[in-house]
Order: sequence, then structure tokens, then C-alpha cells
Amino acid sequence: MPTQTLPRTHWSGVASDEELARWDAVATRVADTLRTDALDRDRANAQPFAEARLLQESGLTTLLDPAEYGGGGGHWESAFRAVRVIGRTDASIAQLLGYHYVNEANIALVAPAGERERWFRATIAGRWVWGDSVNPVDPNLTLTDTGEGFRLDGFKRFSTGSGVGEALLVNAVVAGGEHDGELAYLVLPYGHPGVELVDDWDNLGQRLSASNTVRYHGAQVGPEHVLGFGTDEPIQSYVTPAIQLVFGNLYLGIAQGALAQARELTNARPNSWFLSGVERYRDDPFVQRLYGELVAQVAAVEALADSVNRAYDRSIGKGDAVTSDDRAELAQRIAQLKVVSSDTAIDVSNRVFEATGSSSTASKVGLDLHWRNARTHSLHDPVDYKKLEVGAHFLTGVVQPISLYT
Repeated sequence: MPTQTLPRTHWSGVASDEELARWDAVATRVADTLRTDALDRDRANAQPFAEARLLQESGLTTLLDPAEYGGGGGHWESAFRAVRVIGRTDASIAQLLGYHYVNEANIALVAPAGERERWFRATIAGRWVWGDSVNPVDPNLTLTDTGEGFRLDGFKRFSTGSGVGEALLVNAVVAGGEHDGELAYLVLPYGHPGVELVDDWDNLGQRLSASNTVRYHGAQVGPEHVLGFGTDEPIQSYVTPAIQLVFGNLYLGIAQGALAQARELTNARPNSWFLSGVERYRDDPFVQRLYGELVAQVAAVEALADSVNRAYDRSIGKGDAVTSDDRAELAQRIAQLKVVSSDTAIDVSNRVFEATGSSSTASKVGLDLHWRNARTHSLHDPVDYKKLEVGAHFLTGVVQPISLYT
């Protein structure tokens, strides 16, 4: 039984420079390990069990968990930066980690106060990776109250992390009983009876994000699997700004990774274009101009991301005292980041080929991995609607209604 009530505001204050440096170093070590065979693993398209274990063993999966229960005691800024760092070399695994952070955060955002310790202790002790099955535009689940629990039927596509996570977060609207019409947050263990993981994720990019379909065949859901139910508390809705901020840092990491690999290729490129008047491609003024433009774009996105990451900690740290206005202000800044980070990731990962030349299109080079990942994930939800959201707010002050996308 829980021994204390854990406040939502266990995320208080902001990360110190020491904390940020610590988790940056951990994420860098993980990224260096992933870099050695990222392209081979992408082509194999296997479920990322080994990669998930790497995240667990590094301590990154418990970064946000309360220190008093054995967690990392870190802040969201550290978590977002970890996603960014890993995204430079393996955006699939960065996505897996970022979604884990957001899914697990529902312990603090949704679970009743007296239940939070139980859930945190279980996830820390088991070093759970939290996958999800919540795709809101795929409402093909039926959760029926049976009087003794619930029965879950249907399917969800794009269930990131479901193939490898110890915990699977499921959202479904209850039919019947005292919670009729309410949104339930369920947590099912890996291998739960009646849950079928369909290994059908074979897409252009983000191939190791374990974003497959999950089918539910009369899966029995007991009280021990219920994390909580939806309310109209503003703090509960912070899961959406968090996932959109994961996206911004993921796209930034992809752009940084594309630039880093392109620089290595350009510096190693012999000779030069015959009209350039220089001996090496790296000394070509047009090549240098291109890099100047791309580096400046990425630096601007990084500055915005760093600022918004810290703003998220300040806002969510208010806990139950957070207001709808707080949430709206934060969502606008995150939407701005979504716009520029997604556009920059696609632009940079595409245009670096202009500097690296035709030889960099060889399959063995794998420079295309950055673009494939950015192009695939940036379609998660239309960036045009984020541009509309930002523009409408700027002109009229209107705020988009809260959803799992805004």
C-alpha cells in the first residue's frame, strides 16, 4: 500500500547546469553506441528489444521519476535534450524514448494521488519502457464495463513502443457502468492475454520505433490495470504539449545529425568543381554558403527549443495550480517550435546532399536515413494546422480547443 501521497509537482523548479550535463553525457554514450550500426538496424527493421534494454541500462528510462523511489529525479528539460541527442544518430530510438517519457508521465497527470507511489515504484523497479496505444484518429476500441472490470476489443494502429515496452498505455471510452462515457487510461503488461501485437510497421523512416498495430480480442481489464479516468483539470492535458515538444527536439536532433554527417563527408571529399577556382569542395564558396545557411537555421531552432524546454518545466511545476491560460501560452510556444523544427529538419536533411555530392547517395553511406526519418515522423499531424494555430492566435488571440494534438 502507498505510504505517502506524491504531489504532481515533484517536477519543481528547473534543471541545474550539473543535471543537464549529467544526462547529456548519458544520452551521448547511448547515441555513440547506436551510431555504430544504425543503418544496418534500420534495414533489418526488427523489433528494437536490444535498443530498449540499452535505454533501460543507461538509466534514461527513469530520468523523470522521483528520486525518493529510486528514480533519476530529473527535469523535463533533461529528458527533451536526451531525445535530441539520441535523435542525431538514431531517431527511431529517440522517438521510443520520448514517447516513453510522455506515456509514463500520466502517472503524475492522471493517476489519483494515493496511487502514484505504487505506479512509480513498479515502473522504477521493473525499469519499464512505456509504449502506447492511443492514436486518437483511430477510434476503433470498445471498452465494455462487465461489472467486475472491463473487456477491451478492437485495434489501434501507430502504437509506438508497443512491440517492446513492459507497459502499454491504452486510452478508450467506457461503455456502461458508473464510468459510462468517460475516457479511461489503462496500463497493460507485455504479453497480456487477449492483446495481439501485429508486427506490421514497415515504413519509409522511423523503422525501429515499434509503431505497429495492436489488436484486442476480449482482453480482460481489472482494477489493477486502470491508471485513472479523464477530467477537465488543465494539468491532465499537459501530455499533449509534452509530446509536441518531444517532436520539436526530435526534429532538431535529426537536423543536427544530418549536418554532422554531411560535414564529415564534405571534408573527406576530394577535388572540386572545375569552375570553383579552389582545390577542395570544402573551400568552394557555394558549399560554404550552403552550410552557413543550414547551420544558422539549426542554431535558431536550437535556441528556441532550449527556451521552450525550460518553459515547460516552469509551467508543469505549478501542478494542480496550473491554469488554462498557462497551458494555452505554453502550447503556442511549442507550436512555434513544431513549425520551424519540422520544416528545418526536412530542409536540412534534404539539402546537405548538395554539398556532399552524388557519391553520398550510395546506399552504404546512409545519409538518406536522416531525411527518411524526418519525412516520416513530420507527418504525425499536419504542420499546416500548427501554422494556422500560431497565425490565428497572433492575429485574433484565439486558442485552439484542447485535444490530443493541440
